[in-house]
Amino acid sequence: MDQLETFAQNAEVFIGAEDLKKKLEKGKKLRVKLGVDPTRPDLTFGHMVVFNKLRQFQDLGHQAVLIIGDYTACIGDPSGRSALRPVLSREEALSNSETYLEQAFKVLDKERTEVHYNSEWFSKMSFADALDLARKMTVARMLERDDFAKRYAEKTPVSIVEFLYPLVQGYDSIMVESDVELGGSDQLFNNLVGRDLQREAGMEAGQAVITMPLLVGLDGERKMSKSYNNYIAFNDTPRDMFGKIMSISDETMWKYYRYLMLYTPAQIERAKQEHPMRSKKNLACLMVSRFYGIDAGKAELENFEKVFSNNEMPDDMPEFDWNALVGTDEATLLNVMGATGLFPSKNEIRRLIEQGAVKMNSERVSNPFITLKRDGSSTVLQAGKRVFFRVKS
Repeated sequence: MDQLETFAQNAEVFIGAEDLKKKLEKGKKLRVKLGVDPTRPDLTFGHMVVFNKLRQFQDLGHQAVLIIGDYTACIGDPSGRSALRPVLSREEALSNSETYLEQAFKVLDKERTEVHYNSEWFSKMSFADALDLARKMTVARMLERDDFAKRYAEKTPVSIVEFLYPLVQGYDSIMVESDVELGGSDQLFNNLVGRDLQREAGMEAGQAVITMPLLVGLDGERKMSKSYNNYIAFNDTPRDMFGKIMSISDETMWKYYRYLMLYTPAQIERAKQEHPMRSKKNLACLMVSRFYGIDAGKAELENFEKVFSNNEMPDDMPEFDWNALVGTDEATLLNVMGATGLFPSKNEIRRLIEQGAVKMNSERVSNPFITLKRDGSSTVLQAGKRVFFRVKS
């Protein structure tokens, strides 16, 4: 496929294609902007959809421009929000941004990525400069955004700071002189503001805008988000990454093939000739291999088949010493599991036990308060499909 076809692959909206065609015909190396606000420390597979697109531009010889929004993160992107975001402190934004680049370069080519923090220019902006920027947008234009319009109609507060966010993001486009801006489908309004601001600043036709679909999460319904606890993170362990992928529905699996592995419709149709379980194992193996190497992908596939196909226990389960873990002669199952640090909370452990998702030495248990004693034995506990560990007393 030619370059424009590659740019358009999987895109939900592509504005300015003709402008890009003219630039390409002149042999121009495009500057392709992607901004991420470090509101949380981890990137998820939802981010990977747009990172894949940026990598496609890199592979075609264009310049990736990654903006870490350490300044805009302190405002809070209102896109898709029904209420005001909690304010993120400067310290929190900087702390989160430290891990972003390491994770981003698991997809992007580091040597071909230009990185900026938007505090580079906003920290130098005076209040007069901010007022001048604010004059470039009207309230009526802002209320064209569905999320703002709905909140205004429902009398849900919309702060003036939120109104400024699209302008601030758009100003980034002026500062880095982007030819293209990428984003999720919820970023269309913000990206178009950048296009308008560039035009007003005399930058030809303004940046092209390409928005990508929002990846559905593990539940198969809502967009992938840490807020919904339906995500896969770049930093998940190989075991967790493999297991989470194996938990998705068949319908969701094909979306992951399309947006994460960049399979074409023809490739997906061929893959559908295989048994769905085999296709899902292949997807999980490919994704783990992409982040951790081929050997890790193969190892997790072998482990999965050993545990779930042959009903065996993994060889590399974590082990805990009773004395170090508990320190007393006896403790409840709930407290023993909680002390491992393998679970987000005791409420989650209790839910798993009461739902029959916990086994002790291959026997299902349903009482979180049964007593375990230090008796010199070794106990293997399994929680759900993926968590195995051994306690030696």
